[in-house]
Amino acid sequence: MANLAASDALPAARDAAKAFDRASASFRDASFVHDETRSRLLDRLPFVRLAPETIVDLGCADGRAAFALAARYPDARVLAVDASRAMCASAARTLAGQANATVLGGDAARLPLAGNAVQLMLANLVLPWCLPNALFAEAARVLDAGGLLLFATVGPDSLEQIRRAWAAVDDRIHVHGFFDMHDLGDLALAAGLQEPVLDVDRLELSYRDVGDLVSDLRACGGVNVAAGRRKSLTGTGRWKGFERAVLANRRDGRFTVTIELILGQAWGAGAPPRSAEPPGEIAVPAAGIGRVRRPADPAG
Repeated sequence: MANLAASDALPAARDAAKAFDRASASFRDASFVHDETRSRLLDRLPFVRLAPETIVDLGCADGRAAFALAARYPDARVLAVDASRAMCASAARTLAGQANATVLGGDAARLPLAGNAVQLMLANLVLPWCLPNALFAEAARVLDAGGLLLFATVGPDSLEQIRRAWAAVDDRIHVHGFFDMHDLGDLALAAGLQEPVLDVDRLELSYRDVGDLVSDLRACGGVNVAAGRRKSLTGTGRWKGFERAVLANRRDGRFTVTIELILGQAWGAGAPPRSAEPPGEIAVPAAGIGRVRRPADPAG
């Protein structure tokens, strides 16, 4: 496996936090992918036998997952954690009056939590913005024996149409790196988590013009924060070339953008309780996953 920390295609954590600061006011109106994955993760909870005392909603964004968790587990303490100060403020407004929920500022790679203190952790679309090995290591540290991590991320086929269109214009990084399902399973095991299980699905989003796509990405914080991205402004000529490349694939006046969804779970060290799988979903143990494709390269 490549040296993850050295890759220019991976996101810069500080820039990601700033992007979500800027997006905090518009996030809810454009967070349809985040909403979809949050719903899928929460739908898994009836199929696991847990009575958590402490729950972490990691990368809580505007706090809607933390709100749902606090309502589902009224006897638990729910900690809504985010690296973006503006998102923490938004989550605090969502959770106002929810006595068993608290908002904390914190980095996924350095959680302000004691070890073996958490029974349930939700990480909805946090992995695209940090090093997965760091997040998994922190999850392994804070989860107690039999504690559960539920996570959703996006795979390397996400935004493939955008990546291809930029490749027709220049050779710079415009879509930062995403990890495939096989690598995520390997990293979870290496971090000390138990029995990772992952499954994959695809969403197809359609747009009439490139401006609408870019507006949605910016509104939900989904901008290019790759460490090796071009820091200067995009010239008019390159932008027009990118638009032409995207629009060349229109059908019936619309072009499609793919989002590859990866949803997974893993247990804290110890003897985890078994869970039934939600009906209609196929779960693939990480050990049995064949390698898909190394992550190539969110959008510039």
